[in-house]
Amino acid sequence: MEIIIGKTSGFCAGVKNAVANAEKEIQKTNQKIHCLGELVHNKQVIQKLEKEGLETIENIEQAIGKTIIRAHGVSKQIYEKAKKRKIQLIDLTCPKVLKIHKIAEEYKKKNYFIILVGVENHPESIGTISFCGENSFMIRDKDDIEQAYQKLKQTNLKNVLIIAQTTYNMKKFDEIVELIKKITGEQYNIEVKNTICTATKLRQEETEKISKEVDCMIIVGGKNSSNTKKLYDIAKLNCPKVELVETINDVDLKKIDKNDKIGIMAGASTPNESVEQIKNAIMKQETGGKNETEYSISRA
Repeated sequence: MEIIIGKTSGFCAGVKNAVANAEKEIQKTNQKIHCLGELVHNKQVIQKLEKEGLETIENIEQAIGKTIIRAHGVSKQIYEKAKKRKIQLIDLTCPKVLKIHKIAEEYKKKNYFIILVGVENHPESIGTISFCGENSFMIRDKDDIEQAYQKLKQTNLKNVLIIAQTTYNMKKFDEIVELIKKITGEQYNIEVKNTICTATKLRQEETEKISKEVDCMIIVGGKNSSNTKKLYDIAKLNCPKVELVETINDVDLKKIDKNDKIGIMAGASTPNESVEQIKNAIMKQETGGKNETEYSISRA
């Protein structure tokens, strides 16, 4: 049996930053520290932080004293409310998400119609769209393009900016951009900023490559993690057997044949120990030679 573990598996830079700084803030104080929404989309990481002293709240009105802003970011209105209530914010929003907020505000001031390609109920998208202003529209998939176009026409604006949620599927984003350009024609100035995170892009590329070469693919990550779900969707297109699991407890080892070539990829909020536990459990049940191969894709 060969086990292929994606090199890009596990914590991305934004998650590492959020978790490390949350732990530092917890250690500084003897009281619980609030976090507005789940810091990252991983149940095991959240449970560990809660044991250390982090308390997740869902509304800024519940905040008392120091309050952490989650890695996915929050809406512009949250910052304004916190300022009015004199809440000390510890902003652990991923720097790449903050960059998108700045881009949105910049182009809003330049009177652009802004199209955000993302999942409407994801906290990152909820935060980003709030910086885009009234002349904006969120597209989840190609079925939403016509509605976006109708709103665009109502504004009489001729300049359009297209941006994306950092964890959006890169291939779908490119397809949507081309369809928007096709439907709008030459009467609009379309500017595209592919704001999909580089780590997301590499992870998706590696997932695609590995899933084409294995018999079984295991995607590890939170069930509410957008980037993890994208990896699962990509793997499903290429591999006959794909499992989406949060921990070793979710893996059905009976479904894994000893002659299978196994691929393992983890989402951006998944700790490395979760991947190691799954790898070890698979190797433990194997009776033959144990061969773990690190797998990487070529990079330009």
